[in-house]
Amino acid sequence: MNLKPMRSRLIFTLVVASAVLTACTSDVTTSDEVKEVTYNSISGRVGVDGPILAVKIDDTSSARPQIGIEDADLVYIEQVEGGLTRIAAVFSSKIPAVIGPVRSARISDIEIVEQFGRVAFAYSGAQEKLLPVIAAANLENLGAQRQSREIYSNDPLRNAPTAMMLQAQTLMQKVKEQQLPVAISKNVGWNFAESFDTGTAIASAKVSWPANSYDAVWSNVEKRWLLSHKGVPNISASGVHLGASTFVIQIVSITPSEYGDKFGGVTPFTATVGSGSGYILRDGKYISALWERLTPESGTTWKTTSGEAIPFAPGQIWIALTDKEPVFTPIPSKIPADAPSASAK
Repeated sequence: MNLKPMRSRLIFTLVVASAVLTACTSDVTTSDEVKEVTYNSISGRVGVDGPILAVKIDDTSSARPQIGIEDADLVYIEQVEGGLTRIAAVFSSKIPAVIGPVRSARISDIEIVEQFGRVAFAYSGAQEKLLPVIAAANLENLGAQRQSREIYSNDPLRNAPTAMMLQAQTLMQKVKEQQLPVAISKNVGWNFAESFDTGTAIASAKVSWPANSYDAVWSNVEKRWLLSHKGVPNISASGVHLGASTFVIQIVSITPSEYGDKFGGVTPFTATVGSGSGYILRDGKYISALWERLTPESGTTWKTTSGEAIPFAPGQIWIALTDKEPVFTPIPSKIPADAPSASAK
């Protein structure tokens, strides 16, 4: 039997098969190379730079569990009347279906959000004197008084004033359909790095206001600061323990403003433009820092006391705006295995 024709056909078949496999492999590689991972400019976590939504959220014990905060890129804690605090949560990489409980705006909010550009600003209302100030500010005024019950609704299982919920995706779909000029997230003063060698290791930090406090406890397992509110673990409605990859304690000036609530309480104004000191908490350590924000439109930069820029850890950021120094708890010293016990005689 003559094997030459068979060998020729076999060689030809193998060459063609090899070419097809090479082409297929090339196509797969090209497809994989096209897939580019994107990171949000505010939080540094995987996600898009989308339209910015800023929401005012109740921060009292009766408001818990809060809804949607775990999806925020950035969370501010600010002081309000009576020494209580309120949340200003900034969303961009992901908009959850529902956020709440939604509460009213304060004068400090306008300066806080201006650094992001023209944000979609969601809130339950405001004192009458403040409403024209909000209307004149560089933001999309999307408060409850301007929207339908399809967007702001009350949770029947909650009691006022902690029952109002924002249908956030519905609101942002309206923003898209009406082509409202809402800003896309951008860098606002800080950058990111997976690690930063500077800092002092601690177990936890406590931040206080006259009528509230937060504890941030480092988790080696989750690699983030797990938060407690007034000593109670801060668990969201979805069961997530709220926390931050970077927890910022920004020491600011808090002074009485010309505004107040309906009960006669004076609204404090938290100044976030200017300069001051603070602490950056990341990777189980705190870093003594200096902050600077030159204008309302500019972002806030953070540097070490020697002038080196401090990168944040990628992930959700919480910024506690307070005029009180925090209390840090050092890591407990390990007792050597051969050390005598206290009861030894």
